[in-house]
Amino acid sequence: MARIRIEIPSNKIATLNIPVRITDINYGNHLGNDSLVGIIHEARVQWLKDLQFTELNIDGTGLIMSDLGVEYKNESFYGDMLTVEIYVGEITTVGFDLYYSIKNQNEKLIAKAKTGMVCFDYEHKKVTAIPEKLKEILAQLS
Repeated sequence: MARIRIEIPSNKIATLNIPVRITDINYGNHLGNDSLVGIIHEARVQWLKDLQFTELNIDGTGLIMSDLGVEYKNESFYGDMLTVEIYVGEITTVGFDLYYSIKNQNEKLIAKAKTGMVCFDYEHKKVTAIPEKLKEILAQLS
């Protein structure tokens, strides 16, 4: 069976710390896969907030996720402080790829992930071009 393999690019754009909450723990007594997806979402929202954007408003344009891949490496547990490093990948006229490296407080790699983000006009329900301001920021960071 083919496995997902995620190669993290070298151009880090953000580092955020996110705790593992008790509600993130599943019946196996470790971080649930659904909660890991929530943690990378939280990291992306915090990164956008640092840029004074939201997922629904980047100079009038929103973001929508077109794809998601996760490569799980190790367990994480309640009380862990996860460091999420975000990297930017390919940039197109309407979207860009974000990569995530998630490690615990002991630098143990918990997971790697990739999201395809597409600029989206929620009012008209259609894909739209990356706003110039975001395009400039991504170009500077990549």
